Amino acid sequence: MSAHCQLTGSAPVFGNRISHSHRRTRRRWNPNIQHRRYWLPSENRSVRLTLSAKAIKTVDKIGIEAAVARIRARGGKV
Repeated sequence: MSAHCQLTGSAPVFGNRISHSHRRTRRRWNPNIQHRRYWLPSENRSVRLTLSAKAIKTVDKIGIEAAVARIRARGGKV
């Protein structure tokens, strides 16, 4: 699953590129996906997550334990 955030579920969005002459061709907007490694104290191991920039800020705010709980609630594997 490339270009998908594990926490927020954000994925690419599709639309049209419109030229000066108003010709339309398809394009896509990718989310800002980063790979981050976090230490998970409850399981005594590190986890590698594929997160968007917004999700990284969310992990900083709510903590890695709550973030992993949300990912597992969405059905994701950690």
